[in-house]
Amino acid sequence: MTKDKKESGQGIYEIYQSQPESADEQVFGRKSYSDRRGFLKGAGLATMAAVLGGAIPFHRNMPAGMIPAAFAEGLDDVVIEGKDGLTVLNDRPVNAETPPHLLNDDITPTTRHFIRNNGIPPTDVSPEAWTLTIDGLVDQPMTLTIDDLKNNFDVVEQQLVVECGGNGRAFFEPKAKGNQWTYGAVACSNWTGVRLADVLKAAGVQEGAVYTAHYGADKHLSGKEGKLAISRGLPIAKAMGTENLIAFAQNGEPLHPMNGAPLRLVVPGWPGSCSQKWLTRIQVRDQVHDGPKMTGKAYRVPNHPVAPGEKVAKEDFVIIERMPVKSLITSPQTNSQIDGNEVAIKGHAWSGDRNVDKVQISSDFGATWMDAELSAPANEGAWQTFTAKVTFPQPGYYEVWAKVTDDQGVSQPFAIAWNPKGYLNNTFHRVALVVKG
Repeated sequence: MTKDKKESGQGIYEIYQSQPESADEQVFGRKSYSDRRGFLKGAGLATMAAVLGGAIPFHRNMPAGMIPAAFAEGLDDVVIEGKDGLTVLNDRPVNAETPPHLLNDDITPTTRHFIRNNGIPPTDVSPEAWTLTIDGLVDQPMTLTIDDLKNNFDVVEQQLVVECGGNGRAFFEPKAKGNQWTYGAVACSNWTGVRLADVLKAAGVQEGAVYTAHYGADKHLSGKEGKLAISRGLPIAKAMGTENLIAFAQNGEPLHPMNGAPLRLVVPGWPGSCSQKWLTRIQVRDQVHDGPKMTGKAYRVPNHPVAPGEKVAKEDFVIIERMPVKSLITSPQTNSQIDGNEVAIKGHAWSGDRNVDKVQISSDFGATWMDAELSAPANEGAWQTFTAKVTFPQPGYYEVWAKVTDDQGVSQPFAIAWNPKGYLNNTFHRVALVVKG
C-alpha cells in the first residue's frame, strides 16, 4: 500500500472491500491477527471504539481481513453513540451530516450536530486533566486547566453557527473531491465557555502579532506520532472578536466526544475548520499560520470567478474567511405529500458574521416571491429562524425555494459559483412537495 493510499482518508468499509490483505495494517496497525502489539497501538482501533461508543473487549480475537459487522453493510448502518439520525459520509475520519428536517429546532440538539473530523480523535478526554497553553507573541505565556478558564474568566452562553466550508459540495458539477456534504454540515447549538479575546488579552498579545495558530489532540490518519491532522488559525482582528468562544459545554452538557470534548474553539461565521476541536494550544504568530490545511488549496477559493472545471494556479487561491449568506428549509421535509392547499414553512438563515435582513419564499420556480417572517438573532453569531405559509393553487408537484438577503444587501444566488475544492455553495435551498389537494 502506497503512502498516498494509506493517508488518503479511505473509509474502513472501502479499505476492507478493496484491499482486505492490507486492511488490518492500515486500520489497526497490525499485519496479522497474531500481531497483538501493533493491534493495540493502532489508531484505527481508537476510531472504531469512538464511533461505537465504547471499548471492544475481545478485539484480540477479531480475524484478520474481516470487515467489522458494524460496517459490513456500508456506512448506512454505522451508528454513532450520542447521535441521532445523522448520515455518515466517511468513517476514516468520521464525518456525518444531519438531514435538513432534523435541524428544525432553533437550537440544534447535540444529538443532531454534524461531525467533521480530519484525523483520529483522542480517547483520553478527561476534563480534569486537560490543559490549554497560550504562547507565542504574548507577554505572559499561560497553561490553563478548564477550571482555570471557568474561575478566572467570564463564563458566557451563546447560540453560535458552525458550518463546514464544504457544505453543499455534493452539488458541484464537475465534482469536487472531498466529503460529499449536501445540506447538513451546519448547526447552531448553545455553547458555554469563555471568550477567546478575554484569554488572549490576559496573555497580553504583543505588537507585531498577525495570526493565531490552533492545535488539537487529534492525530493524523497515518497514526504517526507528532504529525498533525489539522492546525488552522485566525487573523488577530478576528480572534479578538467577542463572538468567539473557548467552549467546554454544548447545550448545557459536556461536549460530545466527536464534537471536540472536553475543549474546543467555536468561531461563528467562518469555516468550521477554524473552530479547532480537542483544543490544547493557541499560539500567537507574527505571520499567517502555515499549519496543516492552511496552505496549498485547503480551505481556499480562487481570487476571481472561474468556469466549471477550470484549472486555477496555486498562487490565485485565497484563504476563506467569512461564510456566505445562506438558508435551510427544515419543515416540511423534502418529498413530503401535502393534504390540503396550504403548508407552513420553517427554516433558518445566516450570513457569516453579518445579520440577515430578509428571507423570501417562492413556490412557482422563482417567478414570484413572498416575504417570510424573520426572527432576530439570539446573539451575534446565531442563525435566524424564518416562517411562512404557502398556498398552492391546485394539486400537483411544487418546489418551495428560500432566498436570503443579508444586511449588506447580498443575496443568495440561483447557480453555484464553482471552485476546484467545492467550497461555499450557497445556492437557494429547495424542497420538493406533492400537493394532493
